[in-house]
Amino acid sequence: MVGYLVRLLPFWIREPLLILVGTVFGVRILYMALVDGEGWVPAVIGAVFLLGTALRVRVVVRALRARRRPAPSTDDATDDAGATSTAEDTAPSAVQPEAPVVRRPAEKEPNAWGQAALAVALFAVVGAAFWFQDRLPDSGDDTASRAATCRNDEDEKLPSAYRSTPEAVTAEDLCQALNLPELPDLLRTPTETATYASGTDNTAPLTDGKVAQPEARVEFDTYTVELSATYNKLTVDQYAKLTAYGEGDDVKRLTVLGRPALFTSDHMMKIQIDLGSGGGTGGPVEQGPLARTLTVAFDGEDRGGSYDFTVWSESGALPDDSALLGIAEAVLPRITQGARDRG
Repeated sequence: MVGYLVRLLPFWIREPLLILVGTVFGVRILYMALVDGEGWVPAVIGAVFLLGTALRVRVVVRALRARRRPAPSTDDATDDAGATSTAEDTAPSAVQPEAPVVRRPAEKEPNAWGQAALAVALFAVVGAAFWFQDRLPDSGDDTASRAATCRNDEDEKLPSAYRSTPEAVTAEDLCQALNLPELPDLLRTPTETATYASGTDNTAPLTDGKVAQPEARVEFDTYTVELSATYNKLTVDQYAKLTAYGEGDDVKRLTVLGRPALFTSDHMMKIQIDLGSGGGTGGPVEQGPLARTLTVAFDGEDRGGSYDFTVWSESGALPDDSALLGIAEAVLPRITQGARDRG
């Protein structure tokens, strides 16, 4: 049906359209064969598309040549006959000298096969550009290496806690800082790319919405990383004393970029929601997988407030603490810069 409709199109619409479609499909299939390793069958199919396109280019070139070729004129024959009749009736004394005939050099017509070869060469250049595109070194733009970009609602208004805390960063600031292109390398999963990235401008629980607590999350196939900032008066030292009863392998004091920090572990919460028609509200809250958190003070003086870097996986496996430490050292300077740019 489609082929019949295409044949109904005028020649000067149908042929350029088929050339364009053949070029796109041929280059794309060759790209899949050469770059994606689809095998020799797509390569042959792509070559057939390009060959058919080259033949159609040749047909169009021949049609253009035929249109430019002048048709024989009847006026020339009439002029010749009239000139003969006049010459017989004219006296020899009235014969005028003939004007010299100036012959123009014949213009060399373009070679149709040469133009077709040029078209194929152009197609090959386009295909090579696609092939080399993914092999060029990165330009250094962070966003070019990310599989997921940060989602945020620009129309959503910030809670009043953010207006009363002018130094508070937003969830967008945290997400942009956390969604690093080198984040998979820091997690020891270099072949993975982020599948989801978002941020939420929350407030801390049990504070009646008076304490800003923005959060950002970046998800991978293996791990999920969260970053939050809590603008309360609790210092890291006070928080460490509250967890002193668990001092051991799970709780560790350290310093990150000159700021007091603390490693802790805790289980996530698992909530099941029933979306069926039975009218149930879902099962009870259950204990989720173990999560590892690195809490870092806002500044070296530990005057209150902190950043929390948390990582977990559905399988329960966790990277070693050095991975979380490397993430904090890479992200913290970006948070400061982001807040300064926004202000």
